[in-house]
Amino acid sequence: MQGEKEFAYTRADFDRVRKLLYQLTRIHLADSKDSMVYSRLVRRLRALKLSGFSQYLQYVQEHEDEVQCFINSLTTNLTSFFREPHHFDILADYLREHKVQRIWCAASSTGEEPYSIAITVAETLGSFKNGIEIIASDIDSGALQTAQNGIYDEERIKSFSADRRKNFFLRGKGAQAGRVKVVAELSRMVSFRKINLTDRHWGIEGPLDIIFCRNVMIYFNKETQLEILEKMVGLLKPQGLYIAGHSENFSHATHLVRHLGRTTYHPALVQPA
Repeated sequence: MQGEKEFAYTRADFDRVRKLLYQLTRIHLADSKDSMVYSRLVRRLRALKLSGFSQYLQYVQEHEDEVQCFINSLTTNLTSFFREPHHFDILADYLREHKVQRIWCAASSTGEEPYSIAITVAETLGSFKNGIEIIASDIDSGALQTAQNGIYDEERIKSFSADRRKNFFLRGKGAQAGRVKVVAELSRMVSFRKINLTDRHWGIEGPLDIIFCRNVMIYFNKETQLEILEKMVGLLKPQGLYIAGHSENFSHATHLVRHLGRTTYHPALVQPA
């Protein structure tokens, strides 16, 4: 594992890192993530001018402000606007058929997902002022700051229609050329907050109409998945919608959710018509 690395890095270092991450977040890092851990944390070693991973892990445990940096470094923020686009078609159909009041995006990362939700809501209902509350949360404080700023490389929206770009984004000029910012009306539709899904209390009360929780459950073991899913389903209305990621499957949780197809679910208490 050590190779030609700048800092000594052993299997024991990797195991200590993932043990600490699990203690803090209950996220389980697979054996294959050893190189990722090195590349992410070596930046913190350099920034803090530390000599190695043992010293860094000791530093994390002695400095509360570094705990969030540690978590931010190791959580993955792979996202894009309208990722898994069929889910937004499903959302639009649901909005037409139901009176929706509250939506929770439970792994909002750098904001592309909750803004995609907000765009879908605004386009489907024909207004920014539609009475729907969109809550967006993440464990990564850095990602949340990016989301709240709402500024992205213009390349990220190149596939959008001209109308969608015009209605929802402002093009940067001068030093901001090549970047776009979500319009204020869209930004006001979304409220961001930091939430660790493994915390006992989330600060979110039901009832919710829709929960987007995509591509985050895969980082938890089955026991933790069930704990989180049970709490989330408890917040949903009886006809509410739970939207999962493409690689997530809840065949082990049929007592909690009923599969509708295309990684979407209803609470299990809803009986088939």
